[in-house]
Amino acid sequence: MLIEVAYPRPRGGARRIAANASRIAYLQGAGGRYKTFEILSQKLVATRVRSPRLDVGDNMLVVEELTKTFGANTAVDRVTFSVDGPKMIGIIGRSGAGKSTFLRMMNRLTDASSGKLIFNGRNVLSLKGAERRAWQSDCAMIFQQFNLVPRMDVVSNVLHGTLGRQSTVATMFNLFAREDIHKAIDILERLGIAQHAAKRAEALSGGQQQRVAIARAVMQDPKIVLADEPIASLDPMNAQQVMQDLRRIHEEDGRMVIANLHTLDTARRYCDRIIGMRDGRMVFDGTPEQLTTGAARDIYGAGADFSEATTSTEIRSHDTVVETEIRAAEVRV
Repeated sequence: MLIEVAYPRPRGGARRIAANASRIAYLQGAGGRYKTFEILSQKLVATRVRSPRLDVGDNMLVVEELTKTFGANTAVDRVTFSVDGPKMIGIIGRSGAGKSTFLRMMNRLTDASSGKLIFNGRNVLSLKGAERRAWQSDCAMIFQQFNLVPRMDVVSNVLHGTLGRQSTVATMFNLFAREDIHKAIDILERLGIAQHAAKRAEALSGGQQQRVAIARAVMQDPKIVLADEPIASLDPMNAQQVMQDLRRIHEEDGRMVIANLHTLDTARRYCDRIIGMRDGRMVFDGTPEQLTTGAARDIYGAGADFSEATTSTEIRSHDTVVETEIRAAEVRV
């Protein structure tokens, strides 16, 4: 398995590409200067500089009457709210509530039918061409199914977060600047998976692959990170680790994080603000403390027998779960 690494770039277009191509390092295999990624990592980590916290300035998000229709069906119905500065926001609701469609409209993967999405005074729904692509770099997306290149090594998957600002030739030949390699290693180390950098992405567990996807998103240096059901396919332990990573990115880097979630305890534990959606409409907007069981019933359209334990990602012993269910049954009686 090979990773192509571009070392300090000589000036000039074609001359620079030729010089970089001649400096490809075989990280795993015979004939290369660095035979393992670990050796290269040690040399790069020794000189890397940690990325500074974002200057968030007046990062203000305003969503006005945002609507998306598919024929006669309305997937998102006049959603309106605003966010003043970087926050970690959880969006909850049953399947089909419009959560994923809303995030896809934010990232411009799907066009809105009507409404406005204003970030720092600019309506991003009106952006086209290069401005639209620049917004998609500023508004990174993390998907439930990871969307990695399975047969590509981990660090190259992370470096793909720079493709939005790479030239066509550099993209074709997988040429990366040394400072980008430093940054990719730094991000992997922050997320605790630097030891897997030389492995193929397909060799990692689901939780590890999702953390690689998070690293790729951070590599874009976005102002907003969108996460669409990032823990839906993970076990409770990996789910907690991924949510802790997203929370750290919010707190340490000053980035706004908006995550679609399917469990109430996760939303309460990690989010500053929670939005509830039902049938495309926003039916709840409040703090974790305000998300009571009664409010959850309204969001999910559930009856009096609604139990949060069935959706919990909390790691608990079997006896504790049984005891909780017995107490809930006694209350209903």
